[in-house]
Amino acid sequence: MSADEEIAAGEQALGQLDYDSAYKHFDKAIKADPTSAIAHFGKAEAALGVPKVEADEVLGLYKKAIELDGQNPQYRDALASFSVDLGRFNEAEEQYNAAAKLDEENAAFYWSEFAVQYARKAPVIMEQFLDDKTRDMIRQKALTYALKALGIEKEDAKRLL
Repeated sequence: MSADEEIAAGEQALGQLDYDSAYKHFDKAIKADPTSAIAHFGKAEAALGVPKVEADEVLGLYKKAIELDGQNPQYRDALASFSVDLGRFNEAEEQYNAAAKLDEENAAFYWSEFAVQYARKAPVIMEQFLDDKTRDMIRQKALTYALKALGIEKEDAKRLL
């Protein structure tokens, strides 16, 4: 099968939540066309459901998709979300901001996603370092992005509250 056919088969398998099969189809698509950003992205998405695949491989696949097509905000959003799950908050913040810059119409979505995910996951990841100062730092960053998503300046937020 051609790369496009393997991608189509991989997308169908993903739609059926058959991650192993999707992973194999996207892998074949990459072998047929190593320059296919969609194939790398699809393989990363499928890999999320394949327990044997290491996080570093998933990161590499997302990064390769971005390297091949840096104008696709979906790739950056997915890398950002995965980075949050791994506790790589600086990388997540960078990718959410890049997605927002590429897709200005939906920028608020990316910023609000970062705000909520950071507020939920950073305290868990940083549990051993979690004192009042760290907790406040996490809340401040999350709140800054939530306000940015809402288009509200800090001073206006204080006044409104």
